[in-house]
Amino acid sequence: MTHAQCSCTPTILIVGASRGLGYAMAAEFVTKGWNVVGTVRAGRSPTLLHALADQYPQRVEVATVDITRPDEIDSLHTHLSNRMFEILFVNAGTTNPDPTQTIGEVSTVDFVNLMITNALSPMRVVERLSDLVPAAGLIGVMSSGQGSVADNESGQREVYRGSKTALNQFMRCFAARQVNTPRAMLLMAPGWVRTDLGGPEGRLSIDESVPGIVDVLLAKRGRSGLEYLDYRGRTVRW
Repeated sequence: MTHAQCSCTPTILIVGASRGLGYAMAAEFVTKGWNVVGTVRAGRSPTLLHALADQYPQRVEVATVDITRPDEIDSLHTHLSNRMFEILFVNAGTTNPDPTQTIGEVSTVDFVNLMITNALSPMRVVERLSDLVPAAGLIGVMSSGQGSVADNESGQREVYRGSKTALNQFMRCFAARQVNTPRAMLLMAPGWVRTDLGGPEGRLSIDESVPGIVDVLLAKRGRSGLEYLDYRGRTVRW
């Protein structure tokens, strides 16, 4: 896709868009008239995002990054350094190999890997790429309702919960440094969705969650400060 896009057409950068929620968000934004730059990891076979780019070659661009590698985040920044994005949304995450494990049972390696992927790496992307978003733009991160401390009455998925709670705290720290700017920031709780991560028992289909996610992002534009919202726009307790 040429970089000479019409300046009147807004563009979103979705980090982690090869499949699942990220891909569905990319497709939804295209239907709403946006241009999309979405990322996949290098070496992946053609993904759903590649198919979307083939369908909309002037509207969708595929870039590569593994967010657990700081050098690749730097390379992505260099690749996009002459661009500006109305929205940056980081949609990358995973769970530990056995999500039923308690915090006392998980191995140190699995704990560290999950924290790096779900908490540290998304914030590295936010920190490194934030200068590609204008002060009046929006920076969002895919969190989870399971990251809420106040709403945790059932336990379960303990390590995953902890990683999302850490992500929320780090995003609040980032927001505290932005308090004198008009920047909008969002932690998104997409609901329990039937994806590879959410599993087959999720209460929502992707089609039931993603249009709401996109509508909430669009409504949040121009509303400064950090909010923790679900896919219906409802505030999630910290």
